[in-house]
Order: sequence, then structure tokens, then C-alpha cells
Amino acid sequence: MGQLALAAKITHVPSMYLSELPGTRQGTREAAIEGHREISRRCRALGVDTLVVFDTHWLVNAGYHLNCAEHWQGNYTSNELPHFISNMAYGFSGNPELGRLLARECNAQGVETLAHDATTLQPEYGTLVPMRYMNEDEHFKVVSVSALCTSHYLNDSARLGWAMREAVEKHYDGKVAFLASGSLSHRFAQNGMAPDMAFKIWSPFLERLDHEVVQMWQDGQWQDFCAMLPEYAVKGHGEGMMHDTAMLLGALGWSAYEGKAEVLTPYFGASGTGQINAVFPVSAQDGHAVPAPDASRATSFKAFPRL
Repeated sequence: MGQLALAAKITHVPSMYLSELPGTRQGTREAAIEGHREISRRCRALGVDTLVVFDTHWLVNAGYHLNCAEHWQGNYTSNELPHFISNMAYGFSGNPELGRLLARECNAQGVETLAHDATTLQPEYGTLVPMRYMNEDEHFKVVSVSALCTSHYLNDSARLGWAMREAVEKHYDGKVAFLASGSLSHRFAQNGMAPDMAFKIWSPFLERLDHEVVQMWQDGQWQDFCAMLPEYAVKGHGEGMMHDTAMLLGALGWSAYEGKAEVLTPYFGASGTGQINAVFPVSAQDGHAVPAPDASRATSFKAFPRL
């Protein structure tokens, strides 16, 4: 019935908002903003009606959660970086029907998921920043998915992504894009060093590691990348423990995926973290490589100590 029409890994750095405003940072994130606008153009050309955002700023401690309220509107100030995002206006519609379908299929496949369609919960900036540039005219509906998962296995997040794709393809009458909103390495600059690190990566090790990962994506080395993802999430300080990336790759077929990433916004540094906008071509998959529930402990985030 429905179709997963586009999949992408995207940045949501708050300096994109600063880039709009008068001051020393004005215009400095145009490449990232243009990457978002290009994704928006592609989604429109493909007939996408809803953007599903795997948001690494939505922290949850139990279960997976979808925010699919009818509509959101307000002014957002970041509690983490109020000097970067202050009184940022937003407004767009949710998709309660799709949110319920996604949650139902995830639960049917053994991944506990709750859809919140009657809620006062507002999206986090992992959703709000991309929507500012992709959805300024409220063309798309939006579903936000929790992807800062503190007590979850990466395998379950991969299975969640696959279940969501199946929900779209089997039960939804429309076209959807899946967007993994999070960085690569996410080691912030030490307090007091942020201005000097505004356009840099925290360490040569993390920068080299991120570049190697991006090259793996471009070369289609998915078996190797999926195998290393749990350790990369820890040692590479992956944002949200890389649950957004696991969700995205789960939807694409996990280690059986055969596509090669297309980089729209080249890798860049932001306050010590590594950022990118990249599109992952969607191809038919049977899901046989998506991790099974009984394998979750073998390749889970918790299998590796936090260093």
C-alpha cells in the first residue's frame, strides 16, 4: 500500500538557527541548511506526505514512544543551549493515523511502542530544527520518535525501524520519509572551550573514526558497519547512543542493505561534534538480516561498557 520513499541521516545542530540571526555566526551553517532544503525538495518530488523523525533529543527510559499529536505550535527555547536556540517559533501538523499504525506494527513484532496522539507533549529540537528548514510551509505532516533511549538494545531499535517500514508498506496509504536526526561522534567541547571548537571535532581520533564511517556508508559496507555499531556508539560518543542510526538501518534491511549513501552536506565539526546530511537510497528488502529478539544481548549497547 504505502511506501518508504526516502531515508536520511541528518544534522540538527542548533547553530543552524544562529546562522539565520545577525551576529558573528550568521551564514555559517548555510551548507547544513541547504542540505535540509534539498531533502525537502526530494521528498516533495517523490510525493511524501509525512516525515518520521528519529529524534536523539527525546530521552525515554522505558519503551519506545511516538509523538503523533494533531498539531504543534509554539516558541521553543533549548534548556541545553538557551544561548543558541531562544524563542524559535514552530508550527506543523502531526499524523495520528500513521503514528497509531506504526506503534501497532511495532508491538505486533515484539517491540513495545506507544503512540501519543492526545498529548500536550511538544517535540524536541532534534525534530524542530530540521522541520524549520524542511517544512517551513507545513507541507508535510510529522511523527516524532524517541531515539535517546537509555535502557534499550540497539537490536530492538533496528527491529523497530523494520517494523515501521512494514507498517507503512502494508497498512498505510501514502508515502513517508524516515529521518535519523543525530550526529556521528558527539563529544562536546569542554566547558569554556566551545567558542574555539565551534567548527572543529573534539579529537583527531573521533574525526578519523567518523570519516572512516562515512566512507563505509558511501562504499556500502553495511555488514561491517552493523557489526561495529554498538562499539562505535560507545567509543565514538555517538549521539543518543546511535539509536536513530539503528532505526534507520533497520528500516533499510540492516546488514543486508545494499545501497550506498549520498552525502548532501559534507561532514563538518560543530562544538566538538561530527555532523552530516546524507541520503540512503531505499531499495526492496525482505528484512531477513534485521536482528532477532533472542540475539539482542549479543550486540546490544549494554554489551559494551561506557568509557
